[in-house]
Amino acid sequence: MKLRRIGSAVAGAVALALVVTGCSSSTPQTTASSIASAASSVASAGQSVASAAQSAAGSALSSAKSSVAGAVSSAVAGAVADSQVLTHAGDGKVTVGIKFDQPGLGLKNPDGTFSGFDVEVAKYVADQLGVKPDGITFVESKSAEREGLIERGEVDYIVATYSITDARKEKVNFAGPYFIAAQDLLVKSDNTEITGPEAMAGKILCSVTGSTSAQKVKDNYAADVALQEYGTYTECVEALRSGAVDAVTTDNVILAGYAAQYPGELKVVGKGFSVENYGIGLKKGDTAGTAKINAAIASMIASGAWRQALDDTVGSDFNVTVTPTPTS
Repeated sequence: MKLRRIGSAVAGAVALALVVTGCSSSTPQTTASSIASAASSVASAGQSVASAAQSAAGSALSSAKSSVAGAVSSAVAGAVADSQVLTHAGDGKVTVGIKFDQPGLGLKNPDGTFSGFDVEVAKYVADQLGVKPDGITFVESKSAEREGLIERGEVDYIVATYSITDARKEKVNFAGPYFIAAQDLLVKSDNTEITGPEAMAGKILCSVTGSTSAQKVKDNYAADVALQEYGTYTECVEALRSGAVDAVTTDNVILAGYAAQYPGELKVVGKGFSVENYGIGLKKGDTAGTAKINAAIASMIASGAWRQALDDTVGSDFNVTVTPTPTS
């Protein structure tokens, strides 16, 4: 239809040219009348051309908008489909890995409920993803098992005092950090010899399998320290209480929970060394899920819910030196 209109316009222009060309053989009155008639036809045709061009442009723009919208919609749908956590959250459920034996952070209580700062972070993130508390399934995530749980798809994300390291980034994605800790030492309350990592020379130091804490002390502070590993921090703490080891090392916020569990018996040395950025681990390559969880962490911090959760679980007397900014 648009081509026919353009053809009519061209024909009109040709007619006008022919009329003008034949003016010499006509009377002035006839010539004027013919030119006027032809000019009118050309003007009408011009309007048709303009209308056709405008209509074509409108159609092209509409088509382009539709194509872009479709592409964006497809990209978003594809990103969600590629994200295990967002797919499951869309169904109203998530499976989250936490520690079961860390007082103040991730603890399975005798009645089967869960408590701790990591638990509160996990619940807040789930809520931001559209999942209610009854849609969350918590599973135990020991230090040595975390990457495997994520890689096998047995959890959607892990919130378990999970330090962000380059080696771990090769296997999983990290959102966060959601907390910044410092490594420290837990000893018996009457111990006056161990005042920092340098004093561990000739001593027995305990940490858990899969953690890098004890090795850092050996590599950087006390080469002749003896290392003892257990599967959980609770086992390390029991070994400390029985005298089988001289100290337990991990992050200060973890140790503070155990010291609070055994007041007057255990204490944190308080000489922080090394910085540990806790992240939320999820499937390698899940950029859409990582972005959503980072946004949830940022919201928790900005709203004040983060500080409140820390006060309610670890304790209001715990000194936070740096508030995290999620960037991973």
